[in-house]
Amino acid sequence: MHAWVNGQLLEDPGAAAIGVTDHGFTVGDGVFEAIKVLDGQPFALTRHLERLGRSAASLGLLEPDLEVLRSAVSQVLAQDPLGLGRIRITYTGGPAPLGSGRGDASPTMVVVAAPAEAAPPSTAVARVPWPRNERGALAGVKSTSYAENVIALAEAAKHGASEAIFANLAGHLCEGTGSNVGYVVGGEVRTPSLAVGCLAGITRDLLLEWYDVKEVDEPVEILDSADEIFLLSTTRDVQGVHRIDDRELEGPGSVTKDLMELWSTRESENPDP
Repeated sequence: MHAWVNGQLLEDPGAAAIGVTDHGFTVGDGVFEAIKVLDGQPFALTRHLERLGRSAASLGLLEPDLEVLRSAVSQVLAQDPLGLGRIRITYTGGPAPLGSGRGDASPTMVVVAAPAEAAPPSTAVARVPWPRNERGALAGVKSTSYAENVIALAEAAKHGASEAIFANLAGHLCEGTGSNVGYVVGGEVRTPSLAVGCLAGITRDLLLEWYDVKEVDEPVEILDSADEIFLLSTTRDVQGVHRIDDRELEGPGSVTKDLMELWSTRESENPDP
């Protein structure tokens, strides 16, 4: 693992580098991006940086210097190019008084790179009873306030699943803790629209550009009858689902396999689509 914090590469990534009053640490006042590394190159870096800027604006944080962060990514990867890895960029409100109010210090910027393992072609998922709030202040924001996801993922793990699936307050299928959800009905590939409160995932966005995917908002119960279900995320790419709750599926199904093949081909063509 290699790390860059506020302009400096760390000799020891495990050493103390963030103050105990940092607002990202005390109240989760920050945003982040997870970026796939392939053969030493960050994938879709421009899209990830642009989304980081949008997330920061949604929280009212100062606009991040995206060129500084781009340089930081290059510096970290120069330490270890990584055949397959992930980068995490974290951007917080910086040091602040204890409590929810922000201070006037400069934001904190962190870039970390570490090796990663390829996701299996399919996985199990479980629906959880807590809804996403599509009208909340953090709807669609990649915030560091992830405790809700931690709880949901722990619940899914009790059922042998690697991802938890949320409905929103309206009862519509929304998203996973760290993934978008797609499914197939009668050969038609569908995914929820951003109106349900889900994150505008980079993998989701690219698949919408590369394939005929219909954005449709349906009750979460659609997953009880969908022919195929799949997940979309930076660390999973396109991943089939072979079980949801107690329902077994063919995972990945034939359409999902086509999407996986398409993703692999297009990903290799351009590292920054």
